Amino acid sequence: MELFWWFLTIVLFAVGLIGTIAPVLPGTTIILAAAIIHRIMLGPAKSIGWRTVIVLLLLLTLATYGLDILAGYFGAKYFGATKWGTFGAILGALVGLFFGLIGLFVGPVIGAIVGEVIAGKRMIDAGRAGWGSLLGNIGAMLAKLIIALAMIIIFLVNVPSPF
Repeated sequence: MELFWWFLTIVLFAVGLIGTIAPVLPGTTIILAAAIIHRIMLGPAKSIGWRTVIVLLLLLTLATYGLDILAGYFGAKYFGATKWGTFGAILGALVGLFFGLIGLFVGPVIGAIVGEVIAGKRMIDAGRAGWGSLLGNIGAMLAKLIIALAMIIIFLVNVPSPF
């Protein structure tokens, strides 16, 4: 039975990694759930401790959600967006979370452009802010992938081998 739980954990880790790249799935949340299921089903002797789950995995999961929201803001800001553009990027990211992959990338871009237009910027400057928001989101996706890999490594380092 122990091998079944290991297999399920590994499958969920793989799905979680895919979810960090294709945001239709909540990648790091799936990885966290896999670690918790492993802990509950196999107990403290054969799995990670609750402190590891809470401190490392939960905090890293929350960090990835923060990256999703703030990446568009920092990308737009780097490319010269005003407060309106950066606020639009954050608002677009929050709305975009509900629309999956397309919303995650398009939401902050549209939000930054609309914010810049409201602030009275020319369309070329608004487009530059939108471009920065998109680049910020791509950077966040790569950072989330690194965090997801770190979560899996932390799990594997702290769990005794089943073999």
